[in-house]
Formats: sequence, C-alpha cells, structure tokens
Amino acid sequence: MNFVSTRVVTGDVARLIAFYEQITGIPAKSFTPEFAEIATGTATLAIAGASTVPGFVRPDEKILEFLVADVDAVEADPVMPPTTMPWGNRSMLVRDPDGTLVNLFTPVTPEAKRKFGV
Repeated sequence: MNFVSTRVVTGDVARLIAFYEQITGIPAKSFTPEFAEIATGTATLAIAGASTVPGFVRPDEKILEFLVADVDAVEADPVMPPTTMPWGNRSMLVRDPDGTLVNLFTPVTPEAKRKFGV
C-alpha cells in the first residue's frame, strides 16, 4: 500500500484549481471537468467536485488516498463500495475511526496503470 495523495472536495472545482495553480506555480492536469491533480515532486493534490462521488461526501471534505494491490480484496466497511471511476481507478471509500474519508484504489485502465507504474 502506498500513500498517494490528498483529495479536496469542493463545490467549485475551477476556482480551487486556479487558487492552487497560482500558489504552487504548477499547472493542474484535468482528467474530467470535475477532477484534476496538481503533482509536485513528493505529493499530489487531487481536486474534485462532490459529483465525482455523489451522496458519499460533502463539498468541504478531504480524502486521504492509498494505492492498494486489489481494492476488491480489501475487507472493510465501505462508505462507497468499489466503483470504477472515469479517470481509470477502481476506488472504495471508507471512514477512519475519527470520520476522515480514506480512498483505497487500484488503477485498472492502461493509462492509470502507467501513471502509477503498475
């Protein structure tokens, strides 16, 4: 398992992308109109609209994201069961004991596998 990124869920994706591009000087890579990433040398900030996981998160939540070998094999009580996302990852959301959302994911498309080197 690898800690990969922190995802900020927002009601205004474009506004948040512009803010983080401005303060980091790094252009975001948009995968869909509702999902983008700003990759630094050591970590990635994912920015997503609440519509990417409708009914599972609020627009002000943060999500810690871990790459796992096989998300479908993880034994956990999911908030969102394993779901294939438009950007190529199969993801499952769980909450830690303090209520923080945790995304466990496995790249499943060729592009996503290349991105994470799996």
